[in-house]
Amino acid sequence: MDLQVLTPLAISTQLQEMEFHQLANFNDGHTGVFWSEAGGPSPWEMHPDCDELLQVLEGSIEVEVLPAEGGPGLKVLVPVGAFLVVPRGCWHRQTMISKTTELYLTPGQTLHSGEDDPR
Repeated sequence: MDLQVLTPLAISTQLQEMEFHQLANFNDGHTGVFWSEAGGPSPWEMHPDCDELLQVLEGSIEVEVLPAEGGPGLKVLVPVGAFLVVPRGCWHRQTMISKTTELYLTPGQTLHSGEDDPR
């Protein structure tokens, strides 16, 4: 057995902007870290077989989630130190409000879309 203690914020300082660094495998997916300057929304993504955890280690993000059952999207601000669990099957994207470092835990498959509304 190999146990590792990881420091995502320290690891992120060695990365280029938007370089997604996989920290460890987790179930059928992984956990990782990346950073980005403030900017426009990311492409849409969705996880058909798992929830996803997004934790802001520095900065802040706005996450837009499209409910799987339809209806208007919801936007929520996630400040430094907080996290959001995006429900399985919900398309979501994020906007960095300021320079942000983020830890993500995605234990399964990820789908991507460039559509205006990928549902």
